[in-house]
Amino acid sequence: MTPLEQFLVRAEALLQRVEAILPQAPRQPDWKLGNAFRWRRRSDGVGYLQAVAHASQIALTDLQNIAPQKLQIEQNTRQFVEKRPANNVLLTGARGTGKSSLIKACLNQFAADGLRLIEVDKADLADLQDIVDLVAGRPERFIVFCDDLSFEEGESGYKALKVALDGSIAAQSDNVLIYATSNRRHLMPERMSDNSTYTHDADGDLHPGETVEEKISLSERFGLWLSFYPFKQDDYLDIVGHWLASFGCDAAQIEAARADALRWALGRGSRSGRVAWQFAKDYAGKMPSGAV
Repeated sequence: MTPLEQFLVRAEALLQRVEAILPQAPRQPDWKLGNAFRWRRRSDGVGYLQAVAHASQIALTDLQNIAPQKLQIEQNTRQFVEKRPANNVLLTGARGTGKSSLIKACLNQFAADGLRLIEVDKADLADLQDIVDLVAGRPERFIVFCDDLSFEEGESGYKALKVALDGSIAAQSDNVLIYATSNRRHLMPERMSDNSTYTHDADGDLHPGETVEEKISLSERFGLWLSFYPFKQDDYLDIVGHWLASFGCDAAQIEAARADALRWALGRGSRSGRVAWQFAKDYAGKMPSGAV
C-alpha cells in the first residue's frame, strides 16, 4: 500500500469516528403515515417526528358555545392553508373550555387541504428551529402546536419560542405557524412585586418597567389572541346534550340527564366542556344495552 493509500485509509477511519460523535440532523418522517406528528427525542438525544397513529377526530361542529373563537381561528387557518397572510395564535383562559380541541378540530377541517400538525412539548421548545428547518420547502402547511404552555423565570424554552415567533435574523418559515394554549395570558407568572417596577411621569401616566415588559413581550408576538371563559349553566347543559346525542341518546333521555349533569359538575367544581364530555361518557356508558 502506497503512503497515499495509507493516508486515505487513516483519514476515512478518522472521519467515521468524528461523524459518530457529531449530532445528527433530524430525519424526514414518512409523511404518508398521518396528518399529525409529535416531536420526540431518542436516547442519543437526536430529535425526530413521530406520526400519531390515532389522532383526535373532533370536528369544529362538536365544539359548542365558543362561536366567536371558532370563527376567528377557522378564518386564520383557512388563510394559512390558502397561502395568504395569517397569524400565530395564542388561546388563553379557563380550563376545559375547548382551547386544545379547537386546534385539533382545525386540523381535521383542513387536513385535506394540506394542513399538518406537529405537537411539541415545552421541554423541547429549544428544538423549534430544527423543526422549522426540517419542514422548510415541504408543500404542506404546518401548525406547531404547544399545549398548556406556561413558563417559570429563567426557563430556556421561553427564549426559544420568543425567537421562533419573531426575534431571529432568519424570517419565519412561510409554511409554519405556531398555535399555543395556556391558562396564563402572558405565559409567565405575574407577581405583586412586578408592580414596583412601574414608573410614572409628571402627568401621572404609568409606564411598565423592564420586568413587566419582558413578561408581556412573548404573548405580544402572537398576532391573534383568543380568550376563553367559564361556561354558564345553560351553556354547560347544551354541551352535555350535544355529546349525549352523539352517543345516541334521544331528546327525552337528554332531558332526564340534566339533573345528574348538574350534580356531576358540582362534584367536579367546574362546568367546563371537558366535564360535560366526561359526564356524557359516564351517563351513556351506564345506560342499559339497547337503551341508547
